[in-house]
Amino acid sequence: MRPRTLIIAEAGVNHNGDMALAHKLVDAAAEAGADLVKFQTFSAEALVAKDAPKADYQKRLTAGDENQFGMLKRLELSPANHRSLMDRCRERRIGFFSTGFDLASLDFLEALGFTRHKVPSGEITNYPYLRKMGSFCKEVILSTGMADLGEIEAALRVLEESGTPREKVIVLHCTTEYPTPMDEVNLRAMRAIGEAFGVRVGYSDHTPGIEIPIAAVALGATVIEKHFTLDRNLPGPDHQASLEPGDLKEMVRAIRNVEVALGDGIKKPTPSELKNRLVARKSIVAVGAIRKGEPFTHDNLGSKRPGNGLSPMELPALIGRMSDREYRDGEMLHR
Repeated sequence: MRPRTLIIAEAGVNHNGDMALAHKLVDAAAEAGADLVKFQTFSAEALVAKDAPKADYQKRLTAGDENQFGMLKRLELSPANHRSLMDRCRERRIGFFSTGFDLASLDFLEALGFTRHKVPSGEITNYPYLRKMGSFCKEVILSTGMADLGEIEAALRVLEESGTPREKVIVLHCTTEYPTPMDEVNLRAMRAIGEAFGVRVGYSDHTPGIEIPIAAVALGATVIEKHFTLDRNLPGPDHQASLEPGDLKEMVRAIRNVEVALGDGIKKPTPSELKNRLVARKSIVAVGAIRKGEPFTHDNLGSKRPGNGLSPMELPALIGRMSDREYRDGEMLHR
């Protein structure tokens, strides 16, 4: 059986810098049944130049003339904030996770005892960052938005050379646009990544709705990451491309159903089917009366339910043989 899909509820920066809201996001992720709730750990000073512009989607979804630095500065989580969120996660019995976006943040998360780390799409070409990540020798989830196969291969090489074997890396297919247009999802690329590099794969989703991550699980994703919010109408860069709590819960439920439905891949009758087999299948029957010594033909033999007599698959062996007894019209043949 395939391993259980790791479902990451991506709170990201949807807390808007408000710890009360951040705690409510933890609660919503736990109630939805996600495995991990994930935030983002960064220092605005270490992450972005002070005059860096916003992305187009950030301009569209955030107000005023504030640049990217100002926006991110408001969304930082302090060390105390992290510990508060970890406490809340323990209370709600959900795993705490966060993506570090700079070297100091990676060291901080490692000091918190993280058993895995996440490479966001924007850092897949950041050699010092990848080298630091690889040196931890922990499980790595590598997002690949905006990347091609050559860049994925180069990132994997840095991680391996720094101490993290490929077996510990899960590569997430991702399209870095919020929301992602359906014609740019290209889910088949997830399978292509797995085949190209011999790695476990997953999917980080920015599409509206829940159907694409569910489809990704059916195609073999072992990790699903999905943004969520308490209210898509809240101000901030990621809310509109996020699920609300009810949809997040429905996504988790659907993924768990798909996992069960995928089964073991062995084609055989299931226990519930066996009780229906005799009712649904057919047996060989006489078509009209058949006299003793009369030859069996395609005209005097047919098939009808139930299936507790001779299988119609045995018709070829009967044609031309002589009947050893009389049969009434519709009577089932037996050995």
